[in-house]
Amino acid sequence: MERLQADGALVQLSERFTNSAAFGVLFREGMDLVEETAAYLDGAGRTEAKALDRAVSLTYATESMRLTTRLMQLASWLLLHRAVKEGEMTLSQANREKTKVKLSAADPGPSDTIEKLPSQLQDLIHRSMSLQTRVRRLDTTIHTPPAEHIAIGNPLVPHLNALKAAFER
Repeated sequence: MERLQADGALVQLSERFTNSAAFGVLFREGMDLVEETAAYLDGAGRTEAKALDRAVSLTYATESMRLTTRLMQLASWLLLHRAVKEGEMTLSQANREKTKVKLSAADPGPSDTIEKLPSQLQDLIHRSMSLQTRVRRLDTTIHTPPAEHIAIGNPLVPHLNALKAAFER
């Protein structure tokens, strides 16, 4: 983990991520994708689904449910971290709560079945998977405990001390 030395105290940079502009962009992107997907599935997607043959229609229903599930899990993660940003909870509280969020939820089916779906649904699936990959990576960065740093000092000191002790006799 990256750390800064400030006034003698170590500060974990991942704790500051939720207050960054990058988090704001990620949060907005995720929420916009949720809204765009809901609008599509309730509007044009519903119309497109009616025009599909039976087998593809079943795939459409399955993949739209997977997409919705995936986005709800991502939105939950984003909302948890926004609560950290707004001081409503600490990062350690968010870490405990995030165990309820399944970032691996609802991976899409095989690509050959996805290719049969309407192009806008395919686009939403691909964008949600991209967002999920970024959030998973970020989740690992933020919530992996920092490695213990052991001050080892100069590794030659024990040898020098042994030599010093040997020649002092």
